[in-house]
Amino acid sequence: MSVCVIGAGLSGLAAAHALRARGADVVCLEKAPDVGGIWRQPGAGERGPAYQALHLNSARQLTGYADFPMPDSFPLYPRHSDVAAYLRSFAEWAGLLPCVELRTEVLSVRQETDGAWTVVSRDASGAERVRRFAHVVVASGHHTEAAMPDPLPPGADTFDGTILHSMDYQDGGDYAGQRVVVVGLGASAVDIAADLSRHAARTWLSVRRGLHIIPKQLFGMSVDLIADAPWFTTMSFPEQRRFVEQALRVARGRLSDYGLPEPDHPIFSSAVTISDEILSRIRHGAVIPRPAIDSFDGGRVVFTDGSSAEADAVVYCTGFRMAFPFLPAGCPVSEGGPVELYRRIAAPDRPGLYFLGLIRPHGSITRLVEAQARWVARLVDGSADLPSAEVMRKEIDTYLGAIRERYGSTEGFSVQVDVGPYLRELQDA
Repeated sequence: MSVCVIGAGLSGLAAAHALRARGADVVCLEKAPDVGGIWRQPGAGERGPAYQALHLNSARQLTGYADFPMPDSFPLYPRHSDVAAYLRSFAEWAGLLPCVELRTEVLSVRQETDGAWTVVSRDASGAERVRRFAHVVVASGHHTEAAMPDPLPPGADTFDGTILHSMDYQDGGDYAGQRVVVVGLGASAVDIAADLSRHAARTWLSVRRGLHIIPKQLFGMSVDLIADAPWFTTMSFPEQRRFVEQALRVARGRLSDYGLPEPDHPIFSSAVTISDEILSRIRHGAVIPRPAIDSFDGGRVVFTDGSSAEADAVVYCTGFRMAFPFLPAGCPVSEGGPVELYRRIAAPDRPGLYFLGLIRPHGSITRLVEAQARWVARLVDGSADLPSAEVMRKEIDTYLGAIRERYGSTEGFSVQVDVGPYLRELQDA
């Protein structure tokens, strides 16, 4: 049972651990100089989403591996360097480091006529290596390719300041005394805007569409611990939605009172933003909300309401594209289409190819990734079987139909899962 695991972040390490526990011969290929995935602080010349202010939005109790909990000495929401160190400690504890090849980029993955997989990789010296595996597990994540508006607003090519993506943002101190516009309302946007507001001369937050902003804690409890509590999980989905809406009305009031657009959709019908800071920074005048950017004019950023701001930098926190350049085109997602995977893991027409962590839950991902890894390990050792390709495609169609009804038809939402039901589905598999 030879298995190639691509990526040594949270998902890749979970996969390697589960596979080795069932006797698989595992090789884990990681492009970065260390394990840890997106939680590693990028080194010189590297790009990566782990800006200095990055912390967990989920409680450590639910974010650590089941067999290797995060230490009690960690705060409830550890910073990225703590998480990276924890992931390395897990790799050491689980004996995974000998099977991890660092600074090794996967160039191509293709299936041969006999069903085996040929993986071509390149190490730090530039030497290429060709190997055959019975199975391939892709755990490289979906925060690898920065998504920028295309095209950028008119005048961007002659803007006097700097335009960058959040992937290239490191620390608010780099912008001390500058005037900065942050674009977006997702997790990175509110984190970066709050961080900048402590250093920059002026910070604006440009928001095109309203999103639901949820504090990290309600009633003195971490929101993901609330979501995991039996009294909450036994509620129906409409009851859960109503409970959260009422709690938010008490905790923060209307978002329009902060100068932000109200969401045009019910909660849990789109991504939510978890933040304890951004609304407070707005109320203190440290972050100034503005609508979407209409155009650039020299050193000015012009917004759609006609207002403008002289700016030195614009940080686009506009997310990431799912990119798997080493896989055949259209696998597992075609241009602009949904991700099509059985149980969000298996490619119906490519036996032996699995994806871990290619999901987006409302809450911590770790338990789900571990359940995915255990199921894949059972498929690999033969103690579990996949149904026919026809049955798998039917499951995918049913899942995507429910997703479209709830979230709309976009690439990102095709990997959205509800923690409880998805975990039960994997445990019963």
